[in-house]
Amino acid sequence: MKPYLDEYVQYLENEKGLSQSTIASYRADLQGFLAFAAEREVTHPREVNRTLLGLYVGRLRQQGKAASSLLRCTASLRSFFQYLVRQAVIGQDPTQLLENPKPERKPPKSLTVEQVDKLLSAPDSGTPQGARDKAMLELLYASGIKVSELVNLSIHDIHLEMRFLRCAVSGGKERILPITPIAAESVAFYMRDMRDKLMRDAGEDALFLNSLGTRLTRQGFWKIIKKYGKLAEIDEDITPHTLRHSFAMHLLGNGADLRSVQEMLGHSALSTTGMYQSAKKSMKEVYDHYHPRS
Repeated sequence: MKPYLDEYVQYLENEKGLSQSTIASYRADLQGFLAFAAEREVTHPREVNRTLLGLYVGRLRQQGKAASSLLRCTASLRSFFQYLVRQAVIGQDPTQLLENPKPERKPPKSLTVEQVDKLLSAPDSGTPQGARDKAMLELLYASGIKVSELVNLSIHDIHLEMRFLRCAVSGGKERILPITPIAAESVAFYMRDMRDKLMRDAGEDALFLNSLGTRLTRQGFWKIIKKYGKLAEIDEDITPHTLRHSFAMHLLGNGADLRSVQEMLGHSALSTTGMYQSAKKSMKEVYDHYHPRS
């Protein structure tokens, strides 16, 4: 089958205009399959069937190939045999019924409780920016909200005495979420003593302000959390989503039920999963009992 592979590579280069690295990947994937087929004395594309293709994918899986590599190899095989159909080399595409390998779902990256403590202790609350950053990090870990929800908070969305915040979600809906006493204290200190020092316009209602006195952006917070990750000497790559995952993992690790955590995160799709029973305790009771900093 090698002559057909050489023609196909020429087609990719001359007609499809693919990069050399992409073409090399296609060639490597298909050379592996051709060698596998030759072991079974299959020498012409007409002799290839779904069983042979399935056996080959199975061998790759046994070799420990990642799901991403299996998906790429399957795509290479589909493209090759579709080309052969168009060239009338074969009458039917044997990859038509070939199932795609399921992509692997890696567990989300999260920090340990000790790492979170180091990260949240990194800002210097004696400066306006440091107090703001401390409040943001505490609030993100306390509530599990997304960074877009965090930076969109206004001063009217947080209620410190009752320890909850309100964040808008898509479709004009909103979530009401509890927060820890530590987060409430950090936000209260920032709002009472430091926010005015960042403010330029008295009419600005954004909770978290940048150095220009306007609403902090997602990109701005991204830089902030990267900065404190380095100061806290945390080797893992930290993103705003890392604290959201840590919030969920730590609650679950301490025994919180999955349904309540799903509700806090706003995962409506997960809440429909039938295998989980409804929580018997209220969301706030679960939160206060299981959150590490509550």
